[in-house]
Amino acid sequence: MDNNRVIIVGASHASAQLCASLRQEGWAGEVLLIGDEPTLPYHRPPLSKTYLAGTSNLDELLIRKPDFYDKQQVAFRQARVTSVERGARTVTLSNGETLGYDKLALCLGARPRRLSLPGADLAGVHYLRDAADIEAIRDSLATTSHAVIIGAGYIGLETAASLRKLGISVSVLEAADRVLQRVTAPEVSAFYDRVHREEGVEIRVGVGVNALEGKGHVSGVRLEDGDSVATELVIIGVGVVPNVELAQEAGLTVDNGIVIDAYGRTSDPEIFAAGDCANYYDARYEGRLRLESVPSAVEQAKSVAAAICGRERQISALPWFWSDQYDLKLQIAGLNTGYDEIVLRGDRSTGRDFACFYLGKGRLIAADCVNRPQEFMFSKRAIAQGLAPNRDLLADPGTALKSLLEASTTSAG
Repeated sequence: MDNNRVIIVGASHASAQLCASLRQEGWAGEVLLIGDEPTLPYHRPPLSKTYLAGTSNLDELLIRKPDFYDKQQVAFRQARVTSVERGARTVTLSNGETLGYDKLALCLGARPRRLSLPGADLAGVHYLRDAADIEAIRDSLATTSHAVIIGAGYIGLETAASLRKLGISVSVLEAADRVLQRVTAPEVSAFYDRVHREEGVEIRVGVGVNALEGKGHVSGVRLEDGDSVATELVIIGVGVVPNVELAQEAGLTVDNGIVIDAYGRTSDPEIFAAGDCANYYDARYEGRLRLESVPSAVEQAKSVAAAICGRERQISALPWFWSDQYDLKLQIAGLNTGYDEIVLRGDRSTGRDFACFYLGKGRLIAADCVNRPQEFMFSKRAIAQGLAPNRDLLADPGTALKSLLEASTTSAG
């Protein structure tokens, strides 16, 4: 066994940060990064935007350039890990090769949730998770006049925006009663519904899909009410599933992700996890979370690197997210789970910028900020400090945000 080797499984945002942080924390041994794609870790959020539009290439999306890995003496290998033997501290690759580790980090990410529908295997039906998915979609755009997107979450709406920019007619089908229903307040959903309709997107909510139709290639989407939507391209975006099978088969604790402690350790103290596949306890929100968030993956990786090197740095950064659609930059601070009140700042009914603040028992717990970077920065600070801002002043665009920070107290009034 190699007694001085960290093996990182999965070429993700978390693994790219882990490679850097291990060296920063003083790890002097070998670092081996194993990924099943033929490329180094790359930024995934732009896939549904600039990469789909053809305005960026994969080299431009690399999180760190190849010379970084060379300089940091990080070896990269394209392979698939099929099993982990915890007793022997080895991983087995799909070609049968066995590699020993001293510490193991699972940065396995997540995969698209698949729909079990008649016709789901037809040509022209796509999911969106990696560069190969986007390249397959791009290859079909020249012969596509109308696309159907199943699912009105962030991925679905971002893809709709990108396709509209390319001049393609788009229909979005959503089973829930509104777009972004799982993640935003009704007022934010209504804003995005309006903007997409203004951009020419057909949005149908409260509709179920019965089957995908076509002979060899998709030609339509049959709805549960019997209606059919003609199309040459279907993109399915109905959420993701964490990649936990490797951990599960190794006997690690799994519960909506690979369960880790506050420092990134799994139920095996020599094995760590970070990113979309990991489930950790967040003291701020008093519960376990599995976040699909680049910033959270990066912060978790920093804690894992510290723990591997014998230090303890608790995962504690405030979760935040973003989404780019048309000329809209949505920045999300915190998690709105359990909110009991919202405060709106700005006009969401006609303009293209506003903020939605989520309060729980008087305290600010989250915010959705559309083209409002100052409100986003304010929200990150206010949430981190546990502040309870005055609601009327929070809603007043004329009130300086700095004064709200100064005036707020840590007791909800």
